[in-house]
Amino acid sequence: MRRRLIQSTLAVVLVVIAVFGVSLVIVETRTISNSAQERVDSEALRLASIVDSRILGEEHINAEILKNQVAENRYAVIRVPGQAPVELGIEPTGDVIHSTAKGEEGETVVVEEPRSAVTREVGRTLLIIAAVALLAIIAAVLLAVRQANRLASPLTDLAETAERLGSGDPRPRHKRYGVPELDRVADVLDGSAERIARMLTAERRLAADASHQLRTPLTALSMRLEEITLTDDPDIVKEEATIALTQVERLTDVVERLLTNARDPRTGSAVSFDLDEVIKQQLEEWRPAYRSAGRAIVSSGKRHLRAVGTPGAVAQVLAALIENSLMHGGGTVALRTRVTGNQAVVEVTDEGPGVPTDLGARIFERTISGRNSTGIGLAVARDLAEADGGRLEMLQAQPPVFGLFLSRTPLKRPPLVDDEEPTVR
Repeated sequence: MRRRLIQSTLAVVLVVIAVFGVSLVIVETRTISNSAQERVDSEALRLASIVDSRILGEEHINAEILKNQVAENRYAVIRVPGQAPVELGIEPTGDVIHSTAKGEEGETVVVEEPRSAVTREVGRTLLIIAAVALLAIIAAVLLAVRQANRLASPLTDLAETAERLGSGDPRPRHKRYGVPELDRVADVLDGSAERIARMLTAERRLAADASHQLRTPLTALSMRLEEITLTDDPDIVKEEATIALTQVERLTDVVERLLTNARDPRTGSAVSFDLDEVIKQQLEEWRPAYRSAGRAIVSSGKRHLRAVGTPGAVAQVLAALIENSLMHGGGTVALRTRVTGNQAVVEVTDEGPGVPTDLGARIFERTISGRNSTGIGLAVARDLAEADGGRLEMLQAQPPVFGLFLSRTPLKRPPLVDDEEPTVR
């Protein structure tokens, strides 16, 4: 494209120079020739007037007297009746410009000038015109190169941006070029890059959340199936199978909730539920794992509390806190329930060293972990708690105390506007 822009600009300039240059050469050549002819005619008339005045004054007419009346590069012949011709200057050879003038006393004056003088003057004019044309061509080339670079470089940048988008690098460049059309394309590409980045972030978050939230039910289901394989007692098999079916239902609920949040995180399914049942289910689910680790998990506090939320989401939050205590904590893990204002609170604590000081409030940020783990468990748990109007906080760092706050009255959700597009969490 750069070459085509330069060639097209140069072609236009050459056409303009050819049209106006040839016209200028023709006009200047005629002007110079006419000026030379007018000078010779004027010279002849002037000499004829001088000769007339000398004849009337009965003065001598000879070459010595009139030699200073003719220019150096001209030749003149004066013919007076009854006298010999008087020649002034050197007679030129070749093509000449001549003029003849007749005096009132019958004399004839002929003035000649070599045409070579006109040719030299025309040549000098042509050189000037050619020099000006050359300067115009050079200026046109420089301007064309600059303009081509101004247009071609942005297009190259935009092509690179589009290629980066296609290769999975959605970072917007926020670069503008001072050309409205190109800036418009850059705006569109940057907007597309930002949308793609949000989509990729949402997809990565969904994948991370899904893997983390599905891991706990799958682990629990695996433990129940292992219990079945290790016993021959039909009653134990039936009991463990019933618990395994419950885990399958939880797994199905987690999958449905993930898909629902991926479509629109505002379409929550908060209901009033018995908090004791969720805590009891978590204790039964995690006791085998704690027993295998030589530790205990217990519950205490106010009973028969009802809270508002999604039971499956609350179970996932508690599971994340219990799993954190199993992996990073120590001693007995305790789940305590209490009431504060219009909220039901579930506190999860253990006897371990607690949260390192350098982590502090960053413990809920994604990829932040005190050990070699994914670092998204608490972040996902906080998102799940906030989805139904609750909140998850770290109440104490050492020993660690995490509090899940749930409302005790139903929440009023704002209606979804028809033309409002759902976003992906």
